[in-house]
Amino acid sequence: MHFRVIRLTNSTATRALKPVSVSAAPFATSTRSSMPATSLNSGKLYRAQASLPRLPIPTLEETCATYLKSVRPLVNDADYEKTVRAVEEFKRPGGKGEELQKRLTAHDQTKSNSWLIDWWNSYAYMGYRDPVVVWVNYFFCFVDNKKLLNKPAARAAELITGAMEFRKLVVSEELEPDTARKAPLCSEQYRYLFNSTRIPKLPEDITRNSDPAKNNHIAVMRHNQFFILELVVDGRQLSTKEIESEINTTIPLHSFVLSFVFSQLLKIYQLAGNTKDIAVGAFTTQDRDSWAKIRENLLAVSPKNQASLDKIETAAFVVCLDDAKPVTYEQRSHKCWVGDGKNRFFDKSFQFIIFDNGVAGFNGEHSMMDATPTSRLCEWVLDSLAKGTINHGTPSASAALSAPKQLEFELTPALKEEVQVAEKKFAELVGQHDLQVAVFEGYGKNLIKKFGCSPDAYAQMAIQLAYYKTYGVCRATYESAQTKKYGYGRTETGRSVSVESVAWVKAMQDASLSAQTKGELGRKAIASQSSYMALAVDGKGVDRHLLGLRLLLKPGEEKPSIFTDPSYTLSSHWNLSTSQISSEHYNGYGWGEVVADGYGCAYMVNNNVLQFNLVSKFLQNDVMKYNLLEALREMRVVFEATAPPPKAKL
Repeated sequence: MHFRVIRLTNSTATRALKPVSVSAAPFATSTRSSMPATSLNSGKLYRAQASLPRLPIPTLEETCATYLKSVRPLVNDADYEKTVRAVEEFKRPGGKGEELQKRLTAHDQTKSNSWLIDWWNSYAYMGYRDPVVVWVNYFFCFVDNKKLLNKPAARAAELITGAMEFRKLVVSEELEPDTARKAPLCSEQYRYLFNSTRIPKLPEDITRNSDPAKNNHIAVMRHNQFFILELVVDGRQLSTKEIESEINTTIPLHSFVLSFVFSQLLKIYQLAGNTKDIAVGAFTTQDRDSWAKIRENLLAVSPKNQASLDKIETAAFVVCLDDAKPVTYEQRSHKCWVGDGKNRFFDKSFQFIIFDNGVAGFNGEHSMMDATPTSRLCEWVLDSLAKGTINHGTPSASAALSAPKQLEFELTPALKEEVQVAEKKFAELVGQHDLQVAVFEGYGKNLIKKFGCSPDAYAQMAIQLAYYKTYGVCRATYESAQTKKYGYGRTETGRSVSVESVAWVKAMQDASLSAQTKGELGRKAIASQSSYMALAVDGKGVDRHLLGLRLLLKPGEEKPSIFTDPSYTLSSHWNLSTSQISSEHYNGYGWGEVVADGYGCAYMVNNNVLQFNLVSKFLQNDVMKYNLLEALREMRVVFEATAPPPKAKL
């Protein structure tokens, strides 16, 4: 699952942190036929919340030992010895490490939820001041519905209905919680899935959650214009056909009767015309401080602006109807990731994107949710549509539907100039980036399991081998590990580079070694990666713990040498930021890099296909892409050579 990674610098280590602000509590909402409110935590979705264990604080000894193990493959002998001395000093009895550990334990006791969650939400997201595009938001691309190619209104309508059906499960709390090995996981993030918007503020952003019982509308964008589509009329959710176009109306006109289609989405296409409006949505591509100031000016200009922004921010979600027609993997991914920066509202919790050729995808804002809830939403909608289990409803013969309402903005010359500034900055930022997609169709999860390997660890080793082939060195790699087995858990870092993985990638480049030897070394590398991920999922990785200890340094207090040691910076400088979300319904998934000399590498391990999305500031993406495909071909040989014998059929 995707998340934004952070690296603390010496200058920012002790910045004052505030709990993330939420402007309104989540609410219960309606079913298709009525709108009863339910009390929080009374349904299936949140029933296990009170019984979930708290996020643990690892012991100082555990973290120091794991940290040294993770640093060893990244540094030379002399630098490693310096790091060992810094760690020994940090953890000595009565030393600074023990003092900070006591402070962290005391801090934990003051929190009703988690020692980490307020810090993490604030520092990693709400206090983050760079643009959310390209570094925070992420995307999915959907496999085509062949029946609806070149029928964008129909494709949009079915996705809207599917999302509203899933929304019903969430707000009524009838959705079962996510599980791992049949154990329930934390559902807190689902509170921010619908009717939720990130609001730019100084010094840090807040989240606005709106009552879904009172806000059953969505915001639809076309040619940079905003339209509001009410989806519940007289207590009844509109059918898919009503959302699309199929409302037949007759009007007597003198001596004859005029029959026409009263449309919803198609009406939006008509109203938007062929002329693109001034792109108010481009403001959401700005850095957060600039956008916060612009938003205040925008609100002060006119009550119309206040009303229009309110409708967007309270909407269940946003639907973007784009006039592009992407075809290739790269085109689809780029359009869903950033688009043109105009026909979007990137602060919304999520946006469906439908192109004029019927291709569709998704863009998610990351601050209060990792990709688990949003991917479950998309997977549920797409799978239900494919199986024909979505309730598309029945049009009402007596329904009196109003046309979608177009939102109006009054922009001063200064605000119009700010739009142009935002568009220019966006173009410059996106222009610095290259996106490539590597699709390997030789095999996938099914065969990898026959090798007796973890599919995720196998893909991680493919990334390691490709990077080594490209650069001749192994560098710090971040993989997302979810900690939702704990209350208010989000993520921990899986550090993928190990002594074993370095030995393996070097062996793979040695023609004198046998396939058997390479395969055996590869299995040790996979076992090491899986072992670290298991620690991270249990909340015993090193990065969040060290973050907590460092944040408890008081202003002016001398930093322990573990934090000033170059190995600390090197081992958390994520040249590879990686994460897996896999679905047979996706053909794209990704985000941007997190350091200027690094890659954002999202990947999917599907049944018979592996796919990698590479984003960087024009590093060697084309070479990395080639080497990923070559690595997977070479890996098959060595892992087949060491595969366990097939189990006998009884």
